[in-house]
Amino acid sequence: MAKTISIKKMAVVSLMTAITCILSPISIPIFITPVPISLGVLAIYLTAYVLEPIEALISVTIFLLLGISGLPVFSGYTGGLGKILGPTGGYIVGFIFTVYISSVFIHLKKGRLWDIIGMVLGLTLCYLPGTIWFSYQQGKGFIAALLLCVVPFLIGDAIKIAISAIIGPEISKRLIKART
Repeated sequence: MAKTISIKKMAVVSLMTAITCILSPISIPIFITPVPISLGVLAIYLTAYVLEPIEALISVTIFLLLGISGLPVFSGYTGGLGKILGPTGGYIVGFIFTVYISSVFIHLKKGRLWDIIGMVLGLTLCYLPGTIWFSYQQGKGFIAALLLCVVPFLIGDAIKIAISAIIGPEISKRLIKART
């Protein structure tokens, strides 16, 4: 029997999709790489805190479909299938892995260390397909792609993980309280 989802839960899934659509386009280009600094990963982590794994996956899938359909929800206020097929597309698709794995660990409710481990593992599963795709797309070796597209972002992504670990539980608690 299929599990049903309440109207309240659908509203929260939609809210997190909207937050992702709002934060992800906000980006800062970096002159050394075609991959910009974006708030998308922060939105993904917050979604992982607020929603159970399958619901978080649905939210990010909706975000991806909105972007693929042409809405300007990807970094730099871009959208369309071309963005997914471009050099940064693997990282955008990697959001699916990031949100799911992060949410699984976060909802184990074993503490912030597990939350952080889940977010790091989830981000690694975003970096991997993103770097493989970038490497293929741009004709660069995997190590060169890592140095270009991952290393410059490690400190910023660590900060996003820390911010999420601090505010994510509070946002989640407040949304749960608002639903009751």
